[in-house]
Amino acid sequence: MTPRDLVNLPQLMSLTSGRSEIVVGMVDGPVAADHPDLAQTNIQELPGKTGTACAQTSSAACVHGTFVAGILSAKRGSTAPAICPDCTLLVNPMFSETATGSADQPSSTAEELASAILECIDAGARVLNLSLAVARSPSKGERALKLALDHAARRGVIIVAAAGNQGTVGGTTITSHPWVIAVAACDANGKPVNASNLGASIGLRGLRAPGEGVTSLGADGQTLTLGGTSVAAPFVTGAVALVWSQLPAATGAQIRLAFHRAHARGRGSVTPPLLDAWAAYQYAAMR
Repeated sequence: MTPRDLVNLPQLMSLTSGRSEIVVGMVDGPVAADHPDLAQTNIQELPGKTGTACAQTSSAACVHGTFVAGILSAKRGSTAPAICPDCTLLVNPMFSETATGSADQPSSTAEELASAILECIDAGARVLNLSLAVARSPSKGERALKLALDHAARRGVIIVAAAGNQGTVGGTTITSHPWVIAVAACDANGKPVNASNLGASIGLRGLRAPGEGVTSLGADGQTLTLGGTSVAAPFVTGAVALVWSQLPAATGAQIRLAFHRAHARGRGSVTPPLLDAWAAYQYAAMR
């Protein structure tokens, strides 16, 4: 069973590969846009901002950004999941290629992330993928981040965020926000991986998705296999983008409600239910 099969994506993917007017914001590292499986897809950079493309394909930022982009936007038939290649992928690269660290889950400050969220919303993003962690920040930064998430809710921009890979039970400013869909990682059998964060708010409003042994695009033109909640989040983001592509007149609140109500069972614990992309589409289509 492939990761896409686990979360019932193939039926939805057979209906659509996305619409260009569904803009998916990706706050991440830069992307190796010249990768042969990305070269023909609709990848855009923020107006007035440069640095969407990788300068150093070996950097952790480039590896991470390209991997996530492959899950969302690689061409169909690629070795990557390639969920919604005909949606517009709006890349907001906020991770430095000169920074050291792992490609598992880059981090930012709360204030940096708040600014990046607002930039994507202003540029027309309809759904936002946050495959990142937030470093401990002063209360001023946390307040700025909460205000940015509140703004997304008012604008109907759906926020999908990685739950984190610290193996803890709890919540953050992002995962505790009532508008955010926090995503925990699971293995090939749908069981949460040990490193995935869980929590009451994650169980109540979040989902779990494939986050172990997922293959996507490497920045050097080869394939790469990674895991973690950063990998799991774009499965949910891509599913949201496909459902919205099929139902373009729906509001963000309606699409988000479909993903919540279609997965209403099993929300009594710190572990969220497994994404069922087809069930979410059916729920939205009937409303």
